[in-house]
Amino acid sequence: MSKTRVAVIGAGNVSDEYLRALTSYPDLTVTAIADLDVARARAQAENYGVAAFGTVTEILGRDDVDLVVNITIPAAHAEVALAAIEAGKHVWGEKPLTLDRKSARAVLDAANARGVVVGNAPDTIIGPAIQTSHRELAGGSIGAARTVLTLMQGPGPDAWHPRPQFLFAKGAGPLFDIGPYYVSTLVQLLGPVVSVSAVGQTPRAERIIGSGPDAGTSFPVEVSTHVSVITTFASGVVGTSVYSFDSPVQRQLFEISGADGTMEVPVSGFDGPTRLLDGATDDGQWRTVPAQGAPSGRGVGVLEMARAIRDGERPRASGELAYHVLDVMLSIEESIAADGATTPVESTAPLVQPLAAEWDPTARTADNGTEQK
Repeated sequence: MSKTRVAVIGAGNVSDEYLRALTSYPDLTVTAIADLDVARARAQAENYGVAAFGTVTEILGRDDVDLVVNITIPAAHAEVALAAIEAGKHVWGEKPLTLDRKSARAVLDAANARGVVVGNAPDTIIGPAIQTSHRELAGGSIGAARTVLTLMQGPGPDAWHPRPQFLFAKGAGPLFDIGPYYVSTLVQLLGPVVSVSAVGQTPRAERIIGSGPDAGTSFPVEVSTHVSVITTFASGVVGTSVYSFDSPVQRQLFEISGADGTMEVPVSGFDGPTRLLDGATDDGQWRTVPAQGAPSGRGVGVLEMARAIRDGERPRASGELAYHVLDVMLSIEESIAADGATTPVESTAPLVQPLAAEWDPTARTADNGTEQK
C-alpha cells in the first residue's frame, strides 16, 4: 500500500494546475517531469520540488514511475500514451482521449494487453459538485430520469484569448473543446448513448483576435461554431444540447427532468450546489443542496484512479468512458455532415456508482491501507 509514483509529461501552462494538486495528495508522489523542452521540464521540477526531469524517453525508462500523467497537446495524446503503456506504466490523459476512434481503440487495446490502466479527463465528474448530483439522482430525488437539457453558449474565446486559432481548428470548436465536460457528465449520470442527431452552423468563416499582440488579426474557422444535438440514451432518456461560440449571451445549464422532479447539475467546475425542484408541488420553489465532500480540483481523477488501481477496481473517469465520449462527439460530427441524420453510437460505457460523500482526496490511505470507496 505504498504511494503511487507519478510522472508528468508536458510542462506547459496546464501542468501548474496538475502539479499543485498532485504534489499535495498524501497518496501520490511526483517523481519526474518530462517535456520536449527539457529546460521547461527542469523549471517545473524546481518549482514543485520534483527530483527528476528529462525527455519523454528518459522519464518513461525510469523504475520509479507507476503512472504517467499525459498532458501533451491533443495531437500527441495517442503517441505518448502508447509509449507509456509499452513501458508498463498506467496512463492518465487530458481530454480528449485521442482525436479518432482508431488511435483511441489502439490505446485501450494496448493497455489491456500490457495489463495497465487508462484513465482520462475531465475529472470534474469526480469533484464534489457533480458527485453530489450523482448521489441525489441515484437516491431517487427526482425519480427516474426522463429528459435532459444542456446549454453552453457564449461569444467564443476569440474575444479574450490572445491566440485563439487552435480553438477554431479541426478537432476543437465548442463541441470538442467544451463538449467533453458535458458529454462525460451526461454519460456518468445517465448512462451510455445509443444515437445522436445533430446540425451545425459556421456563421462566420473568419474570426478576429480580440486581445493580445495580434489583436485585430483575422483567422479562418474550420469547424461548426454552433452545434445542436438530440441524444438518445440506452436508458430511454432523451437529451437536447447546444454548444455554441456564437451567442452574445453567456449561458450554462444542465437540467435533468425526472418522474418526480427536476435537477439542476453544476457543470462549471468542481464546486457548486445541486438544485432540486419537487414535481409533486406547484410552488416553483427550488431546494439547494450544497456540494458535499472535500474540495478538489484538476488532478483529483489521477488520485481516484491510483486508489482504484490499488484496489483492483476500474477508475470512474476510465479510458472506456473517455472512448465512449469521443465516439459520441465523432458521431455528432458525422450526423452534422449527413444533414442531421440519426447516427448510431457503436460503443458503450460502464455504469459506475457515485463516490461516498466521505471520500477525501487529502486523506492518507496509502500507508495504512484504509482505502475509502
